[in-house]
Amino acid sequence: MRLKHIALALLVATALTSCNDTLDTAKIDLSTVKNKVEQPLPPRILAEMQKKGMPRNSPIMIRILKEEGVLEVWKAKADNRFDVIASYQICAWSGKLGPKVKEGDRQAPEGFYNLTPAHLNPNSKYYLAINTGFPNRYDQANGRSGTNLMIHGACSSSGCYSMTDEQVLEIYAFARDAFKGGQTSVQLQALPFRMTAENMVRHRDNPNYDFWKMLKGGYDNFEVTKRPPEVAVCEKKYVFNQQANGSVAPTAACPPMSTPPALASALTSYGKTYEVAYQKALSKFDDKVWYEPTEAERKAVVADKRKGRDLAYAPTGTSLEAGKLMSQSEFKQMMEKRMAAANKPANTIMASAAPTASSSSTSAAQRSKQDRLPAASAATQIAATTPTLTTASTTSTVPIPAQNPLAYAAPPISQDNKKPFWKFWGKE
Repeated sequence: MRLKHIALALLVATALTSCNDTLDTAKIDLSTVKNKVEQPLPPRILAEMQKKGMPRNSPIMIRILKEEGVLEVWKAKADNRFDVIASYQICAWSGKLGPKVKEGDRQAPEGFYNLTPAHLNPNSKYYLAINTGFPNRYDQANGRSGTNLMIHGACSSSGCYSMTDEQVLEIYAFARDAFKGGQTSVQLQALPFRMTAENMVRHRDNPNYDFWKMLKGGYDNFEVTKRPPEVAVCEKKYVFNQQANGSVAPTAACPPMSTPPALASALTSYGKTYEVAYQKALSKFDDKVWYEPTEAERKAVVADKRKGRDLAYAPTGTSLEAGKLMSQSEFKQMMEKRMAAANKPANTIMASAAPTASSSSTSAAQRSKQDRLPAASAATQIAATTPTLTTASTTSTVPIPAQNPLAYAAPPISQDNKKPFWKFWGKE
């Protein structure tokens, strides 16, 4: 019964997400669009921007949450903090949770990416498209490969994040207007899920867990500051919001780094709250395994959406819809039955499909202990596992720029006028 209650809670959470009135609001007759590249944002979004104090051409950030199947557009308010202005249900993404590793693996990227005007593709065969920027410096340093990974229309994916044409029309307009306003780089955060304590515990035995712990550093920094974190790569890992005493290079040793005191204090407080939630989640999900569904299983739960559509239209359900939470014994029995049907040894599928098939020999209990953020060192752990664009000589920030009348020309930002990233949110 306990298992059923937990599964029901997850389904309710998914249903509540679907009830968000900003989801799937992209409704427009595309036959009336005369110029898709310059199509203005609809009045309902402009009204919401005005209500939230967001300048028309202020910077944006895009956040993708794979498991929930959501793409969020965050936009800077007049006070330089970011807030959600639009949220869309992703129509299709291929593969399973986890990063893209090599060309042809059908995985959609996970990580922190910088999008420039050059990443906009107005002539895409998928209506409109925005290149994700994969592979970035982290991907390249770790030998990951792949090309043309996009956010595009058409609702069909082979490693991309595919939206409906109506949705991508709006997303493209958000980016276009921000670039016209002077933003030189839009941060794309492609994450496996909302990195809450419960979600981290639920996925604690996934082979990608250590990679996700690293991404969580950036997630936490954004949750604390409500500003896109500065991202850098050294020692083949992401570091976030760090003041570096020396040059930063993707494959070189990290130079001495420090977290600004105000930010460190805020992250420590955030870590204490997380630790309490983590302990509760460990108890809640004790002896439970999350079965991560295949792409085919995700497609099956939304098969009715394909009726009456072109064959190329291939929506996928969310992992929350198609996944299952079960006990260790139930999971093992399911895998044994599946392998018996396939006439293969049971341990083969346990190694390839089981969430418990960790790439290390560390036990689940040990991994759980390693993941917890001790309150006294939360800021230190986050700083050690976060991406940053900071170097000894430059600090990349995205201030609210003056409106730029030139279509895609981003004016240079004076270094003298730039504030350190931590002063945009802290008390001055």
